[in-house]
Amino acid sequence: MSKRQNNPFKMDDLMKSFMKENKLEKGLDKVNVEAAWRDLMGTGVNNYTNSVKLHKDTLYVELSSSVLREELSYGKDKIIGMLNEALGKNLITKIILK
Repeated sequence: MSKRQNNPFKMDDLMKSFMKENKLEKGLDKVNVEAAWRDLMGTGVNNYTNSVKLHKDTLYVELSSSVLREELSYGKDKIIGMLNEALGKNLITKIILK
């Protein structure tokens, strides 16, 4: 019987290595971006948001209101900064509002 190793690891480090080994980071990033959008933009914007999708480094947001789309287009850089800060990494470099 092998001897048990008694090396303490942080759960956070173990989860990160598991995600990296199994190539799960991209999928989790997509889910986290959608959640960050909902949290940061509030109910007013979320009522008009049809879909939020991340592809590579571009965030595609489909909105049902052309007026809201125009208003959000003025603050794209600020939105990118807020989302990246909420995610804890520079994941988004461009937003396309449809």
